[in-house]
Amino acid sequence: MSLFLFLTVVQAIIAAALVAVVLMQRSEGGGLGIGGGGSPGGIMSARGAADFLTRTTKWLAVLFVVLAIAMAAVAVGTTQSNAIDDSLDRTVTPTEQAPVTGPVTGPATTDEAPAPANDDPLRDVAQ
Repeated sequence: MSLFLFLTVVQAIIAAALVAVVLMQRSEGGGLGIGGGGSPGGIMSARGAADFLTRTTKWLAVLFVVLAIAMAAVAVGTTQSNAIDDSLDRTVTPTEQAPVTGPVTGPATTDEAPAPANDDPLRDVAQ
């Protein structure tokens, strides 16, 4: 169970990092909103930052999916049991009812209570 807890914490950290990296990206691909300045081909340029954030997003997403699969495998492995469950109470016997012979005539009798009177305080308001 401690492995599952550890993987859950790592999964939460990766999910938070993935959300942060995705929110730092611009929708136009500018990356970090860097408008200009700096060397055009360096790592601190807008293009370099966008490439870095794109690669980071890809690897965080891959880690997220791999961890999700690993956590599912660990969860199945810890909950699966080869033992037969014999915890059911088999001492209760069903009640026997007399079979109906011949056609049933007359009014049907039920053991239900009569329907309650209509004491709805809003019945006059609805009309």
